Amino acid sequence: METDSGYSSTAELQKQGKKLSDALRISAYVFSTGLLMFTALVNTASWLMQNITLGNFWQTAWLEFYDHMEGDEWTIFLIGAALVPALAFWGFNGILLVADTTGKPTFITRYRIQLGKNDPVDRKKLWKAIYTALGNQFFVSFPMLVPMFYIMKWWENTFSKELPTFQWFLVELSIFTVVEEILFYYTHRLVHHPVLYKHIHKKHHEWTAPIGVVSIYAHPIEHIVSNTLPVMTGPLIMGSHIVSVSAWFSIALVTTSISHCGYHLPLLPSPEFHDFHHLKFNQCYGVLGVLDFLHGTDKMFRQTKAFERHKVLLSLTPLSESIPEPPKKEE
Repeated sequence: METDSGYSSTAELQKQGKKLSDALRISAYVFSTGLLMFTALVNTASWLMQNITLGNFWQTAWLEFYDHMEGDEWTIFLIGAALVPALAFWGFNGILLVADTTGKPTFITRYRIQLGKNDPVDRKKLWKAIYTALGNQFFVSFPMLVPMFYIMKWWENTFSKELPTFQWFLVELSIFTVVEEILFYYTHRLVHHPVLYKHIHKKHHEWTAPIGVVSIYAHPIEHIVSNTLPVMTGPLIMGSHIVSVSAWFSIALVTTSISHCGYHLPLLPSPEFHDFHHLKFNQCYGVLGVLDFLHGTDKMFRQTKAFERHKVLLSLTPLSESIPEPPKKEE
């Protein structure tokens, strides 16, 4: 028995070691690819800034805006951290809502992931989601901006008249993304605990086939802990400029809308990962997928056609057609 136990422990250690090695290898691939892309972006952006935007365009525009607002930091903060991201969110989701409610244009609806679902969307259920999303923005996210404003003022950089360089913004964006991934993954798994799920997270999972606006359809506690804090924490740690904060909040809201939109559209990030989470509940908790791989919370997903479709679509043929689900077995 002791020998079997020792063998079992050794095998388990080897299994865990291989799993960690695979996770590190994937992480190294992701980060090395990201580094190459980062270098290419920096070089391209530098050339564009020097040759097309005349180098000073954004800096001049920022100074003009700052002077127009007479240096009113609170108003500038509200515009940058609340108004601009909200416009990005509702502008993007406005287009999706047209498709969700009318089934047109077919250029969008033909890329539906869960075929036959939300075609068209239930209007009563949709209005409930919209009212909840607006409530979370006005009565949860907005009040959270008040303490954030004072913390950012303490850094004495958020309202600087000198904009951060594009290179530094990309560094910040990378840090924001990693921080969000870590915090979102673990807080998301936390609200899936049976006690918390029943009273808090179940609301979000009323949509097994989500749409874009459902990204912030959540219980207020979940919206604070799992939706908002993971996005806010990066800029709070870095003491970022308000322009960086505004861009990051907008990117985060549009990205989570894409993850929930229910359409795998050409050239946009794949929403298959999170769509599968809504379908199966206990898979794919994170954003990037690295922590899911490390913790084994994507095993079922990796055995599906959805995993094969989890890539950027570079053609006009829907992946549901090129990589269809296998036919259901007759009972």
